[in-house]
Amino acid sequence: MGRFKAAFRGLPDPRAANSRHDLLEVLVIALAAVLCGAESCADMADFGLAKEKLLRQSLRLEHGIPSHDTFSRVFRLLDPTAFEAAFRRFMAGFAKPLRGVVAVDGKALRGAFERGRRSTPLQLVNVWAAEARLAIAQRLAPLEVLELLSLEGCTVTADALHCHAEMARRILDRGGAYVLALKENQSALFADAQALLEPAAARPQAEQVLPASHGRDERRHAVVVHAKALARKHGFPGIAAVARVELQRRVAGSDEPPIVRYFLLSKRCSPARLLAITRSHWGIENQLHWVLDVVFDEDRARNRKDNGPENIAVLRKLALNMLRSHPDNASIRRKIKRAGWDEAFLLSMLAQMR
Repeated sequence: MGRFKAAFRGLPDPRAANSRHDLLEVLVIALAAVLCGAESCADMADFGLAKEKLLRQSLRLEHGIPSHDTFSRVFRLLDPTAFEAAFRRFMAGFAKPLRGVVAVDGKALRGAFERGRRSTPLQLVNVWAAEARLAIAQRLAPLEVLELLSLEGCTVTADALHCHAEMARRILDRGGAYVLALKENQSALFADAQALLEPAAARPQAEQVLPASHGRDERRHAVVVHAKALARKHGFPGIAAVARVELQRRVAGSDEPPIVRYFLLSKRCSPARLLAITRSHWGIENQLHWVLDVVFDEDRARNRKDNGPENIAVLRKLALNMLRSHPDNASIRRKIKRAGWDEAFLLSMLAQMR
């Protein structure tokens, strides 16, 4: 518990001074519950009652197990900025030093809306350390999330939604390099990049053949071309090169139309390295977002009041990181089930907080 207490001890308690349950104890029970498959505040309370004897081995629980209303109130009122900062402090011990590809991408919490009201689901921007395979930050705005990180030695990847001058400037200011997907929303810049790359496309500089999976074969071809003049012409900070990646798929013996993607690079790299970087970016989709939706059922979570959706999203990422960091080689889903069934395994999971 030492590491957890050190990271979360300074978290301001938003409740009244006469609140009965210790904030850290509420958070530990909630985290342990999510590690065992809890999806709601009611689940957290049920978990606490079922595991009270075990929890008392490390928690005082002076007033017993908090009710589901207490869990709900805590997560609704907690400052999400402060909670996310504590999450980053805790994860620093798992993902230090930060190196390699750092992927930035948005994700909707589709269930976080009020029925009967005209509103869109909450959109969060997640940051994923591809080499460590850990979620390291979360915010509502991409420019805010970059301010939280030291990006020395890192290459930040992001989709075309985040391909703009201010994003590039923030990445460079934090000491990182960027590989940003470029589409026609940057029409003039896209046209100039296309004009530079298309003549070279007939002679790809690198090829990547992915292992056949589920009846699908993939080949990727890449070219990288110097393009420093584009930075001056378009006022886009740091452009050193542009790149083109063509993906060719064969599914069940039939060729699909090729998919072509373009990228802006702040540091020229080899075409082979570019292919590795762009493939690493998709870890945020299939190792973070997909797992949150399929294993943690995040898309259907109905936490929607006040700060609840944002804070419980942080709690899920914290649980996922701990599950992934545990040395057992089972899948995330199997680890969750085993943690719920086997108290010794759950204790070994919580031991990572020491």
